[in-house]
Amino acid sequence: MESIKFASLALSPYRRSGMSGNRLNSPLLTIDSAAQFWYCKVDLSAASSSIPLPNIRFSCRYSPSVATATWTSNPSTKHWILHSTAQIESIITSNEDQSMWEACKQALSAFNFSDEEKDKILGKAFGFVHSPYWGEERTMEVPKFETVNGILDYLRSLNLSDDDLSKLLKKFPEILGCNLEEELKGNVKILEEQWSINGNSLRKLLLRNPKVLGYNVDCKGDCIAQCTRCWARF
Repeated sequence: MESIKFASLALSPYRRSGMSGNRLNSPLLTIDSAAQFWYCKVDLSAASSSIPLPNIRFSCRYSPSVATATWTSNPSTKHWILHSTAQIESIITSNEDQSMWEACKQALSAFNFSDEEKDKILGKAFGFVHSPYWGEERTMEVPKFETVNGILDYLRSLNLSDDDLSKLLKKFPEILGCNLEEELKGNVKILEEQWSINGNSLRKLLLRNPKVLGYNVDCKGDCIAQCTRCWARF
């Protein structure tokens, strides 16, 4: 088979500037660029004057050592932003921040999550693990126990059992990073007053579509590119 290999795309680490205090910078992740790339082959044996171009076969694969990545760009270059739960320990270095993180993991102890699952849930909620839900990169923020526990207590007040919450957090971990007063409570009020959804009907809705609690825009059909948090999805 005659074939051509296209140029490989090496991965580059990316650092995003951050703020002081409990808002942290993204870490640099060392990457072996020789091992981390996509490449493609095109089978030219199928290409002839009698065979249409779509019949030419392409195959692509990549090195599996990169667990998660997202694509971004700037006017001059393109990078991969890499985030994983393995990086969290290297990001949170102060004793105070480590204590705060462990306290928040303890708040999730009722749901029988593994340590890795707890890190992933908190990481997605507070910007340490990439989540497309936030649209742009969320500023990394070490959460407070009171914040996480307050949201869990409020969700329990909506007739959600711990088993329900376990399912909800797996489906929508970002809920822990939403604003309790403005988003969660505000959206429950909208559901009750405008849609007459409450009680067991509300519980069923939240188990089916928990992201409704994080909606904070309504484009009314005129898209503003914030679809993951828009009431137009409801």
